Amino acid sequence: MIVFDRLWKTMKSKNISTYTLREKCGIDSKTVRRLKANENIETKTLDRLCRVLCCKLEDIAEFVDSGDNPDN
Repeated sequence: MIVFDRLWKTMKSKNISTYTLREKCGIDSKTVRRLKANENIETKTLDRLCRVLCCKLEDIAEFVDSGDNPDN
């Protein structure tokens, strides 16, 4: 499972709010909601977040093994 806990920490350290993401960076409120719920988002959104926050992907997202992989 991909989680976005690091996104909120990175945003806080850079003093960027969800309002800024929505109003000045073109990330809509539905996407912000999906990020908060750790739901699927498009890779272009990840790209935009990294550009806006001047960070790497690992600064905003992390893989956490949920243990319920059907391939095991």
